[in-house]
Amino acid sequence: MNLIADAGNTVLKAALCEGVTLGKTFRYQGEKRIGYIEDLCHKLYPKVLVYCSARVVDAEDVKRLEACANKLVLVDPLHKEAFEDLDVPSYLTPDAMACIKAARHMFMGQGCSIFDFGTTLSSIFLDEKGAFIGSAISPGCTTRFRSISRYARNLPLLSESEDTGIIGHSLEESIRCGVVSGIVFEVESYISNYPQNINIFTGGDANYFVKRSKSPIFVACNLVLMGIALIAFENENI
Repeated sequence: MNLIADAGNTVLKAALCEGVTLGKTFRYQGEKRIGYIEDLCHKLYPKVLVYCSARVVDAEDVKRLEACANKLVLVDPLHKEAFEDLDVPSYLTPDAMACIKAARHMFMGQGCSIFDFGTTLSSIFLDEKGAFIGSAISPGCTTRFRSISRYARNLPLLSESEDTGIIGHSLEESIRCGVVSGIVFEVESYISNYPQNINIFTGGDANYFVKRSKSPIFVACNLVLMGIALIAFENENI
């Protein structure tokens, strides 16, 4: 089997995959990411390892990863060769490119609006031919809560709640409603601009926000990993 890894801004997610089918998944939140992958590979020794990182991987870590599998495919801000066939702008991050690759595979012939609810809220729009229309990036849910506490004096650090409404009747409720409703209104506005598109929610907060959407939503929490699995599959016999 192959091993794929999405080393995001906050969390590293990895998965075994056979072809384009995801198997057992792993999650790691710490600083020793390369060591964690080495431990996984020591037990599994995959045929292909695809390591997709939001940060540039230094040369020493590349050598360590190369020893982990028969073949290493590295994807980071300086190495995006695996996505050359996508014909998208170079400013897009590797995880955004992986989302596009997966969406094109899953919804061929249909326009897609992709919303990745992570450290940032990344919105990506594709037409019915899979061509890139444009994107938008804003702070994610947790990032918004942290920003309020950090930059607005005397306001508490909070997190989302299941019973958060549209408006609040206390300081805590008002902060939660402002953050959550702001994201909901933002996303619904984009959806209304592309009513013909399939709406895809992915990322750590996808399930939380799908309950608050009035529009039909396809949830694929592991969309990035699906895109990376396609890269692994393409490199099996190269």
